[in-house]
Amino acid sequence: MSTIEIKDKKFALSIPESEIQAAVRRVAEDINRDIADKNPLFICVLNGAFMFAGDLMKTINFPCEITFIKLASYDGLYTSGTVKEIIGLNESVVGRNVVVVEDIVDTGITMERILESLRAKGANSIRVATFLQKPDALQREITVDYVAMKIPNDFIVGYGLDYDGYGRNLKDIYTVIE
Repeated sequence: MSTIEIKDKKFALSIPESEIQAAVRRVAEDINRDIADKNPLFICVLNGAFMFAGDLMKTINFPCEITFIKLASYDGLYTSGTVKEIIGLNESVVGRNVVVVEDIVDTGITMERILESLRAKGANSIRVATFLQKPDALQREITVDYVAMKIPNDFIVGYGLDYDGYGRNLKDIYTVIE
């Protein structure tokens, strides 16, 4: 499928599954090399990062834990500029080495809030692993330790990312065209 339609928008294929999986493996190799001895707690940011986190965890080759949080910051095609916590963190991060697993870092507003919260809760170290990064959209000074792919500031769906709740199930990534 080179173009798809979701609700009132058309999308064109931009990143096929084979490229996605290769990028995930590269990130996992870096994490395996860097923190295998750190007993990390992976924190997956729902809903969007569930596919990336699932594929990433299959390639992490050391004992670790994973948990989930859910935040909301988008309304349709646009970020709202505010971050709302839907499901909070249940595990203690005091003294823990944490890896935040995110689907996309664009403005950085959501990640900034996550990092501030984890620091306030006493995390020993915090690393960020994101599947996608939009450097041209970044509005905050944040460090992203692991980036699978950098993309233009376009609206995309697939591989966990959605348009109004639809498109998360797609194995490829598509960019809006109209």
